[in-house]
Amino acid sequence: MRTTLMAVLLGSTLLAQDALPLPANLRTEGLPPLPQSLMQDLARYGEGRGAGVLDWNKTNNSLLITTRFGEVNQLHLVAMPMGARTQLTFGQERISSGTFEPTRGDYLVYSQDVGGGEFFQLFRLDLGSRKTTLLTDGKSRNTSPLFSRDGRSLAFASTRRNGTDTDLWIMDPLQPGGARQVLEVQGGGWAPSAWSPDGRSLLVSRYLRATESELYLLDLSTGKKERISPEGQAAWGDGVFTGDGQGLYLSTDQGSEFRRLAHLDLRTRRISFLRPEIPWSIEQLELSRDGRFLAYLANEAGVSVLRIMDTRTRKDLPLPRLPKGSVGSMSWRADSRELAFTLSSAQSPSDAFSIRIADGKLLRWTCSEVGPVDPTAFVEPELVHWKAKDGLDLSGFLYRPARKAFSGPRPVIIEIHGGPEGQSRPGYLGRLNYLVNELGCALIFPNVRGSDGYGKTFLDLDNGLKREDSVQDIGALLDWIDGQPDLDRHRIMVTGGSYGGYMTLAAMTHFNDRLRCGLDVVGISNFVTFLKNTQGYRRDLRRVEYGDERDPEMRAFLTRISPATQAAKITKPMFIVQGKNDPRVPVTEATQMVEQIRRNHGPVWYLEAADEGHGFAKKKNRDIQFAAEVLFIQNHLLK
Repeated sequence: MRTTLMAVLLGSTLLAQDALPLPANLRTEGLPPLPQSLMQDLARYGEGRGAGVLDWNKTNNSLLITTRFGEVNQLHLVAMPMGARTQLTFGQERISSGTFEPTRGDYLVYSQDVGGGEFFQLFRLDLGSRKTTLLTDGKSRNTSPLFSRDGRSLAFASTRRNGTDTDLWIMDPLQPGGARQVLEVQGGGWAPSAWSPDGRSLLVSRYLRATESELYLLDLSTGKKERISPEGQAAWGDGVFTGDGQGLYLSTDQGSEFRRLAHLDLRTRRISFLRPEIPWSIEQLELSRDGRFLAYLANEAGVSVLRIMDTRTRKDLPLPRLPKGSVGSMSWRADSRELAFTLSSAQSPSDAFSIRIADGKLLRWTCSEVGPVDPTAFVEPELVHWKAKDGLDLSGFLYRPARKAFSGPRPVIIEIHGGPEGQSRPGYLGRLNYLVNELGCALIFPNVRGSDGYGKTFLDLDNGLKREDSVQDIGALLDWIDGQPDLDRHRIMVTGGSYGGYMTLAAMTHFNDRLRCGLDVVGISNFVTFLKNTQGYRRDLRRVEYGDERDPEMRAFLTRISPATQAAKITKPMFIVQGKNDPRVPVTEATQMVEQIRRNHGPVWYLEAADEGHGFAKKKNRDIQFAAEVLFIQNHLLK
């Protein structure tokens, strides 16, 4: 007895010595101590970084990017492909966007929030003095900054008037005190999309839902707003003026399941479709400054396909073959002869690349480190399909561990995307490669009904009273896993963030007996309290998707299906992660779910960060979050 007691005390002492002291900004409940040895083991996978393209500098053709060399992403200049990198900002908060003054390039405007609260402020950074000047009021939410072609005016959307509606404003960044409201609106879905070449008009977009939006022309001299998208429900996006200002290139799903590349003649209002043969959605358009070349992306089953059209001949240029992955953040050089973009793939984090029009050469501008691990060991995803209960075809991306490294059926982690109008796409897993390569877990990223990229009918299949149909798609995925001999149907965990967090909680209430555990990150637990407490600029937009809780019938439905109402059904271990400053899914969604699970004697871990919002952005917090997640997986999925 004495020997056993001494062994227990010695083990406790060793555990305490190995435990990581948690910083004061993190609050935990139910978590066991995090071993420092685990943190050290995970560090190899947590030291990687990526880079994203923002803009070109007209004066010297350097490239503005974001990347992280400290806690969060900051602005950097890259002088040439694989050339010198100069860090421009050094704050403690992440920078979400940046754009140069387009004629001289002697200053730039960037946006930044505090603690993940998403009340973005605009700042001017003078490249000569490196002095930073606040351009907005320091309180409202300011988004979509957009320079006019002559650089004299900056358009942006702001909630400055009442904290809810996203009115349109214009300012001279060199004289920010003269900012003026040019369009007063109702709702949170308004934003400037493009300046006309002569600077007299703004293309304005109004987002209503994933399958419905509107386009307007705003005459800045008169303040008159004219709708230019036809009446009727359709999605209109990615509009850019043609070089002569007489038309628009845009994408729309009018008359089609997918968003097609189109041209709108502003004089006749005639719409012509330029690539009707592409059976996928067009996602992003970027027109060169001279109007000669239009770059556009097609979302082909989640894979980005880049094309560049010569607007004179309307033929696509021959381009180099890109790795299978995701492309975004396209930007044309001022001379219209080189396109920069961000590219990521399974074996490479996001990096900055460009294509020269003259010779079609692909140039790499950054080569981000993945940490002290071999990127060739990162597995490529496999596109898999299964049938829903009602026969609907569903798909997702499966990352299987190397067969030679692990024997027997592998434990499965189902990772559900947010949105809900999001899409799981093949790309770089980052830290999650540890789960595949070191723990031998198979990762499945499903695209259930309601996901983007598969047509507007598919996108609307989970709206309102159809909400739980998407949850049943996870049940169909569990059936598919049952039939896979290399996957362990007895060891399955479900996880996701934001709406994926709701799906995680809902799956745990519906399939508690088939799941080993669940990990919810900033997820919705009660739709009624979520709609009541989410920020005002988002509330009506979310009601279109989830239903209006002010209607008694819908309120009763939302209450009934909410995971907090069904918490008694969860008897398997849960881990809930939340940022205290989350403006989208407030912290109360997490705390009430923890309380309900505990009230029913369910096992639950809780991690909250006081300096984070809708997900953790700071590296020190992300390191601890991932270590806690791995410990949870080791304790409750693998054992």
